[in-house]
Amino acid sequence: MNTTEVDQIKKVLATPKNIVIVCHKNPDGDAIGSSLALYHYLNNFKHNVTVITPNDYPDFLKWIPGEDHILKYDLNQEAALSKINDSDIIFTLDFNHLSRSGNMEQVLATTKATYIMIDHHQQPDNYATYMYSDTAMSSTCQMIYHFIEKMGDLDNITPEIATSIYIGIMTDTGSFRFRSTTSTTHKVIADLIDRGADNTSIHERIYDTNTLSRIQLRGVALNNLIVLPEYKTAYITLTQKELDTHNFQKGDTEGFVNMGLSILGIKFAAIFIENKAEEIIKISLRSKGDFSVNEFSREHFEGGGHHNAAGGKSNLSLTHTVEKFISILPSYKNVLNP
Repeated sequence: MNTTEVDQIKKVLATPKNIVIVCHKNPDGDAIGSSLALYHYLNNFKHNVTVITPNDYPDFLKWIPGEDHILKYDLNQEAALSKINDSDIIFTLDFNHLSRSGNMEQVLATTKATYIMIDHHQQPDNYATYMYSDTAMSSTCQMIYHFIEKMGDLDNITPEIATSIYIGIMTDTGSFRFRSTTSTTHKVIADLIDRGADNTSIHERIYDTNTLSRIQLRGVALNNLIVLPEYKTAYITLTQKELDTHNFQKGDTEGFVNMGLSILGIKFAAIFIENKAEEIIKISLRSKGDFSVNEFSREHFEGGGHHNAAGGKSNLSLTHTVEKFISILPSYKNVLNP
């Protein structure tokens, strides 16, 4: 985002507007954190701001300041449509193609509001009037911090904003261990702590609130883990029955894919989760080093994401999806096991 665009956005935001903030379907910590951080920031300037998510999200995100004001499109469609239709500006956060908004896609595609995109994923679409896109950034939440910085308003970061941004950076960097975590990321985190983000409390509320059923489901996932040493690959499967038996709640499988990647010598990890309601297999992919799961997912599983972290889906059965996955691996053997 260049200086001219920043100046134009400043002019657009100079007077109170009806603003809607939208994130992607199945929101994660970065999506909710960035949405609520921007919500609090814009509220400081008397804008009429509404955050709308396409659907629900994990309970461990439902304590973030301002979360109780979020509209969930699938649960309150009439109110959400009214806000979208009355909006002057729509911010889309943590996604770069309207298809990622699920059932909201058609509504968003036909609105006449001005679009501002803030996102760090690869291959952005061109629907936005103003686009702040940076694939090297650790998270959309870090981009929200820099957006506020570009607006010249860092001193307006409240503890609520600092907390929201911290959550997104922490979750999208794997607690600051991924390669996208730069020295600048750590400087941003330090400033957020100085501005009121309680790092210890945030870590506890995000990571240390497991239910017994979730811990037991993790045990099932570990028991289902398969290693393919010739491809330096590990994968996990979870059936709908296994999810139901352990009282699966949205977010319960968060981070499970990393268990495979943590095995010594493994370069590529996947988890395949059966979703009977949507009649798909949800896929999460992780990698180390120069193997791009973004490219792998785009090529084979209708997905995408980042170089070392991506998602996808399959309309095949769980068994056939895994068979397809394994059948593809020989094509990548020289990259995975040079």
